[in-house]
Amino acid sequence: MATPLPAAAPYPVEAIEVRKIGTADLQWALAEGWRDFTAKRGDLIVVGLLYPLICLIAVVVTVNEPLLPFLFPLIAGLSIAGPAAASGFYELARRREAKLEASWWHFLDPLRGRSRMPIAMLTAGLGALFIGWLIAAYAVYAATLGRTGPLRIGDLFGRVFSTPEGIEMIVVGNLIGLAFAVVTIIFSLVSFPMVVDKPVDAATAIRTSWRAAMANPGAVAGWGLRIVALLALGMLPFAIGLAVVLPWLGYATWHLYTRLVGR
Repeated sequence: MATPLPAAAPYPVEAIEVRKIGTADLQWALAEGWRDFTAKRGDLIVVGLLYPLICLIAVVVTVNEPLLPFLFPLIAGLSIAGPAAASGFYELARRREAKLEASWWHFLDPLRGRSRMPIAMLTAGLGALFIGWLIAAYAVYAATLGRTGPLRIGDLFGRVFSTPEGIEMIVVGNLIGLAFAVVTIIFSLVSFPMVVDKPVDAATAIRTSWRAAMANPGAVAGWGLRIVALLALGMLPFAIGLAVVLPWLGYATWHLYTRLVGR
């Protein structure tokens, strides 16, 4: 049975303590996340496998020449949805921390309790970021490689990596992608774990996430680099490694939240 939690309500954001953290806290969060993953969460590795499956579907859909320009942006942008998908891992980590039963069915508790509406609103925000990223990525393609004619499967890599327009697209696209990644990290740094943990609304969680990021710019940058490195590692081979990396990052994000925000 899920532990009853109070309904979400407006919460005075100024009353929520935001702490300063350092590199040691990032390493601690990753270590604790790994302990959570190895403790008893092997039954949820199937959740992590959903991401490689979604990536595969994205590849199959976009290997249709009219949609080919969306191939790389779609795969890269799917990571934007990670914080929302990890809400169940936050709940499992919360329960384990509180010495409560933490079985696989508790993974869905955030979608059944008072966290449901705040999570839905936060997820909608991430969805808007994802759509914005796809629009921006296609605009970059149209202004660079798109000027040289339609993209075809046979010359995809040749045109992307060996033409001036392709190189320009990579450079500009990566810079814009970096901007979207920064916004996503600031938006979701503590917001999703917070609505799982506290009876707060989405706006309060976002504002607290902003405060936490502004108070710890160096640590947040370090956290972002670690996420990128682990996701890149998880993409090998054929994104199967994400079945481990995604739950690990989900648990680790919970522990980072406990260091950043007073409870």
